Amino acid sequence: MFPKNFNIPPLFTNFFVVVTIAFVIWMLFFDLNDVPTIYKMNAQKQELEQQKKYYQENISKIEEDITQLRTDDKHLEKFARENYLMHKENEDVYIVVQKPSKK
Repeated sequence: MFPKNFNIPPLFTNFFVVVTIAFVIWMLFFDLNDVPTIYKMNAQKQELEQQKKYYQENISKIEEDITQLRTDDKHLEKFARENYLMHKENEDVYIVVQKPSKK
């Protein structure tokens, strides 16, 4: 099988060393929790944490807006006029739409 002058290093003739090397290679590349998978999961975790932070900031901002709308009539009137085009009697509402600029 091997040529006559081919010598296997004594380190690789030990059964436990060979099994340990095979186990490490298996765990690094072929297992369900291999190194590339762990790297991808960590990247996804960081992205999800950034999204969580963004949504938490938006939730706190919206909660502030809700409390202002419930307590201050001026904010409520402004919100209704801007978002629902409500108006007072004998008042005209004009909607100005800008054309998108081409660049």
